[in-house]
Parts: sequence; structure tokens; C-alpha cells
Amino acid sequence: MTRHNLGPLETINDGEARRFDLDGRAICVVRIGDKVYAIGDTCSHADFSLSDGEVWADETAIECPKHGATFSLLDGEPQTLPAIRPVPVYEVFVEGDDIMLEVS
Repeated sequence: MTRHNLGPLETINDGEARRFDLDGRAICVVRIGDKVYAIGDTCSHADFSLSDGEVWADETAIECPKHGATFSLLDGEPQTLPAIRPVPVYEVFVEGDDIMLEVS
């Protein structure tokens, strides 16, 4: 397992998504309040970046900007059509002031 320091928590605004490219993977990192979530950045329905989509804080989800499919930030499962396949979920946590992500 490889651990990555993504920088200070304050560099991602509340309700914002940001893309990171790590170990050949595109990862969407989302901050909601003091919690941080990390899922695969590519929509499983169409090849579009989820980090460009709208964060749905109340639902703990993100919407694909292309066709409107939403994905749970908790388990990567699609919440709405047209997506039917989940996206990967990554372990992410705040250590001190820094966002840490583990990729296996």
C-alpha cells in the first residue's frame, strides 16, 4: 500500500471536488465539512471526470457533469441512472492538517 500526502485540508474548499493523478489512477477527492472522501474520478457510464461534477453534500454524493449519474462518496455505488456500475473507493483521512490517501 502506498500512502500519499495530498496537502493541507484547507486547500480544498468545503463542497469542492478535486482530481489527483496518483500511481496511474485518476482519483476524485471531495471535502464535505471536515470529512474527506476519495473515489475513482472516471464515471463508470461514460468517460468523464467526476471531479468536474457537482457535489451533493446532503446526500454524500457527486454528480457526473455529462449525463447526471450520481455516485455515493461512501461506497462508490451509482445512485441514479444512467450509471449502473460502481467506481472504486479509496481510503482517505486527515492526519494533522494534511489529507492522506492510501492506494493499494
